[in-house]
Amino acid sequence: MDGVIVDVETVDLRFPTSRALDGSDAMNEAPDYSAAYVVLHTDVGLEGHGFTFTIGRGNELAVAAAAAIGRRARGRSIAELVADPGGFSRYLQADSQLRWLGPAKGTIQLGLAAVVNAAWDLIGKVVGKPVWKVLADMDPQELVDLVDWRYLRDTLTPEAAREMLEKQVPGREEREARLRREGYPAYTTSAGWLGYDDDKLARLCREAVAAGWDSIKLKVGGDLAADVRRCALAREAIGPGRRLMIDANQTLGAADAVRWHEALAPYDIWWFEEPTSPDDVLAHAAIARAIAPTRVATGEHAHNAVMFKQFLAAGAMGVCQLDAARPGGVDEVVAVLLLAAAHDVPVCPHAGGVGLCELVSHLSMFDYVAVSGSREDRMIEYVDHLHEHFADPVRLQGPAYLPSTRPGYSAEILPATREAYAFPHGSAWAG
Repeated sequence: MDGVIVDVETVDLRFPTSRALDGSDAMNEAPDYSAAYVVLHTDVGLEGHGFTFTIGRGNELAVAAAAAIGRRARGRSIAELVADPGGFSRYLQADSQLRWLGPAKGTIQLGLAAVVNAAWDLIGKVVGKPVWKVLADMDPQELVDLVDWRYLRDTLTPEAAREMLEKQVPGREEREARLRREGYPAYTTSAGWLGYDDDKLARLCREAVAAGWDSIKLKVGGDLAADVRRCALAREAIGPGRRLMIDANQTLGAADAVRWHEALAPYDIWWFEEPTSPDDVLAHAAIARAIAPTRVATGEHAHNAVMFKQFLAAGAMGVCQLDAARPGGVDEVVAVLLLAAAHDVPVCPHAGGVGLCELVSHLSMFDYVAVSGSREDRMIEYVDHLHEHFADPVRLQGPAYLPSTRPGYSAEILPATREAYAFPHGSAWAG
């Protein structure tokens, strides 16, 4: 398609979720779910929408980072973007002065993710496919070309990645048909926020089981005695045979994490999520050895593919909880999916927030069709809020995500929402 990107719009969107303690955990007691939102405007009428996720104060910094990085997108050819998305991503990162602020981490990486995610939304609209299908229809070499390999070759070479992808090509059509028919497995966190009282926790767990959910996650890490009580209530409510996962949201040291697991293990914990600092590969590896066969799940705060490379190589990550908006967008996500598949570690993305469910559904579905070829021990997190603000919200069939059929990345937030929740002048924040 002829045409160019002519402008990059940024919006500071915030939702007052702290009022009901939705999203509350031991580290983040009262988050206001927020999005540093980007719109790529073109001279042919199409728009690319994308965002990165934050939890309130400081969202303006991610917006500023996205605006600074997005300046490089102005004037770029749409045809060149579609032909070489990986090259576009690497071009955005090539401003050495902005790169210095990371590199490839922190607020600058969040801004990059917002712009790259918007670019992939635009790609999907140009070719008339949802992003999961755009990726799943690429041949192995095209997928390999999305990745910046310079720091990854010592763990996985482009040649080995291509060979791995080629082995999955014969089954793509069958897996895609199954995906459209059955959807992709999900688990719920909506019952387990730390700010909920015991009665609400037990009621929501029972309601989740009645609605068909067989995997439920609880927030822990504030007070051990309270966590023992809450896990006992949850296990009683959901019964045996269903998966119960726990998430400490980084609050514990390594020794405390092991102690927490020892106290909660009687409730049959399937995974222990973010037990300690999200950057501490060695501590995660030590915890993983100590609590096996319970898996350590982590990765939602891993900021680039190099971090995932280290976690996976060290045996510190039994479940890869990739985030769609913390690494540098779709291209770097593809690198992480390849690394996880090479280490035979299941990917269960971090979701919830503002639109993360919408984004990661594309990533897991692509992973199933074209990368890992498996749904075993793989689930997408589901949290039941804020979906009504999206033009293409997630759809569930029981405890399973259905694939999007709309062109783009399901990232577009409705214009009325963008007006009402713009911070600080939108009507939702008035007064």
